[in-house]
Amino acid sequence: MTRFVDVPTMSRLVEDIGIARFIGDLADAIRDDFKRWPDFDKSARVANHSDIGVIELMPVSNAKRYAFKYVNGHPSNTLRGLYTVMAFGVLADVESGYPLLLSELTVATALRTCATSLMAARALARPNARRMALIGNGAQSEFQALAFHFHLGIEEIVVYDVDPHATEKLMRNLADCPSLKVIRASSTAEAVRGADIVTTVTADKAYATIITPDMLEPGMHINGVGGDCPGKTELHADVLKAGTVFVEYEPQTRIEGDIQQMPSDFPVVDLWRVLAGQAEGRVSDEQVTIFDSVGFALEDYSVLRYINEQAEARNLGIGIELVPWGESSDDNDPKDLFRYTRSGKARRPVRRIA
Repeated sequence: MTRFVDVPTMSRLVEDIGIARFIGDLADAIRDDFKRWPDFDKSARVANHSDIGVIELMPVSNAKRYAFKYVNGHPSNTLRGLYTVMAFGVLADVESGYPLLLSELTVATALRTCATSLMAARALARPNARRMALIGNGAQSEFQALAFHFHLGIEEIVVYDVDPHATEKLMRNLADCPSLKVIRASSTAEAVRGADIVTTVTADKAYATIITPDMLEPGMHINGVGGDCPGKTELHADVLKAGTVFVEYEPQTRIEGDIQQMPSDFPVVDLWRVLAGQAEGRVSDEQVTIFDSVGFALEDYSVLRYINEQAEARNLGIGIELVPWGESSDDNDPKDLFRYTRSGKARRPVRRIA
C-alpha cells in the first residue's frame, strides 16, 4: 500500500515534531543528500508556462528511490483567495517502481525552501550574523524568519513588502516568538541597511530589481529565493557582479535564476561542492555572497524521504491502493489486470497504516 499524507496529516506531523526541529532536521537531510550529489540522476524541471503562471514537474532519483514533485506558481491566485504555490509529490521504490509515499508538498515545500536557505547560509554567511532583512512578506516569509532565528542566531529581522497586509500578517504570526525582534521598514533600502543577511522572497513574475548595488554592504549574504522561473528576477545585474554567486543545479539556474540575465559564461559555484569540501564558500568577512536559489528536485527528494520516515515512526497517514498491489496468494496473477474492472473482486477498503 502507498502511504498517503494529506494537509491535515502534515500539520499534525509538523506539530508533533515541532517546527524548529522540523526545519533543522530538513536542513541536515538536504545537506547530507547534497554531499551525495554524484549518486543522483538529475535534470532541470519540466515547466509549462502561461501568461499568468507556471506548472512544473521536478524529478530526481538514485539507485534506491525515485521522487518527483508537481508544483505550480500563479501569483494572481491570491486575488481569488487561492494560494500562489501548491504542490504534491511521490517517493517510489526504484527496484519495483511502486509508489511508497504520496504526500502534500505545499506546506512541506515551504519548510524545505527555508531549510535550503538555512543550509546555504550556514556555509556562506558570516558566522556572527545577527540581523536579517526580509523583503517579501508572503507565504514563505515566516518560515525563513524562524529558520534563521532558531538555527543561525538571527536576533533581529527588518521586514518590508509593497503589500502592507502581508507585513501585518507576518508580524502577527511571529508575535508568538518573543525572542525574535521584528521591525517594520518603509522601504527595501531602509530594511537592508545594516543587515548581515538579506532574504528576498517576492512573488511577482517580472524582471524586477528588488536589490540594487547601492544597497550592498561589505560582508552581506544575499539569500535570493524569489527569482525562480524564466522572466522573474529580484537582483540587479551589478549585484551579481559584486559578489560570488552560488547555485543549486547550474543548468536549471541559468534558465530560471537571477543569473538568467547574465552571459552564459558568468562564473558561479556549485553549492554541493562547497558542502562536500570541494570548493570554497565564504573566504573573508568582507566578501558578498549570493545564493541564487530556484529550488531543486533533490531538496524535494530529501523532504519526501524525511516525511516518509517520520510518518512511519508515528503511524501517521493512511494506506491507499494508488496502483494495483500484488499479493502472495495462490489466486494472484500479476498478468491479470482485467480483474480490476470488477470492483467486488479487485477493491480493498482504504485502511490507516499501523
